[in-house]
Amino acid sequence: MRRRILLLVNRRKSDWSRGGELVRGLIETYGTLVAEYDSGAICDDPMIGRVDLVVVLGGDGTLLSQARRWAGLGVPIMGVNLGKLGFMAEFDLDSAKSYAEAIFGGGEMQTRELSFVGVKVRSREGEARYEGLALNECVVTAGPPYRMIELSLSIDGSPGPKVVGDGLIVSTPTGSTAYNLSAGGPIIAPSVDAMVVTPIAAHSLAFRPIVVPGHGKIELTVLRANHDGEGASGTTLVLDGQVHVPLEEGDTAAIGLAGTKVRFVRNPGGDYWRTLVEKLHWAMPPKMRKPGEV
Repeated sequence: MRRRILLLVNRRKSDWSRGGELVRGLIETYGTLVAEYDSGAICDDPMIGRVDLVVVLGGDGTLLSQARRWAGLGVPIMGVNLGKLGFMAEFDLDSAKSYAEAIFGGGEMQTRELSFVGVKVRSREGEARYEGLALNECVVTAGPPYRMIELSLSIDGSPGPKVVGDGLIVSTPTGSTAYNLSAGGPIIAPSVDAMVVTPIAAHSLAFRPIVVPGHGKIELTVLRANHDGEGASGTTLVLDGQVHVPLEEGDTAAIGLAGTKVRFVRNPGGDYWRTLVEKLHWAMPPKMRKPGEV
């Protein structure tokens, strides 16, 4: 049976028109296009609740935001890359064309299930201030005026160290190849039930990234925050690089893997480890220039 499909297109991408036309045509040929929206638009069509598949056309950032947005819909999400890297969005336009008949037409569709990390922020007085989800990571970052901040770390209720530096990253395995990797954290295979705690420019030689079991409960308390010249908080909780929550001294962010999950459509021709080699250049040796080569 033809799948009912919601198409979301990031029209800020330079190639969105050609890519949108191609993918729209594939959906209409093999499946049923229920609705098409810009990825940033409000989707108010009541038929959306009856779709079988969400197709997201954009980059990894677009896929992250739409995964948080549509997780409650309970249907698989297919990422078609129009961005630069396309690590999470497993399909490009060519592979989408190759597998369109099976995926859109109701045939066999491989998926992988990924966990969100949930975060709850409460004030020094215990008042709930914020609650949200992230698929890649939660970051407490120093923010303007970019002085070092101080955080205390607790795991499963056991007090850990105080951290002075530019902040901390709590990453899912999905996000371990993103900010966590750039900050010196380890790559965790997507199937591993774990979280990674990675410091950002810690003022210590002894603070190394640590891997915490997936059932672990992490708490980060702000002991010293940054404030701009007008008293506004610069220190910020950032979810997936997209959601920003100002933090004050005394605020605590409780972080753990959430019960909410999302399913992504897998590219049958893809391979995680090959992607690490081809897109992140895993263990690639330095390129040696020939004499006279610029």
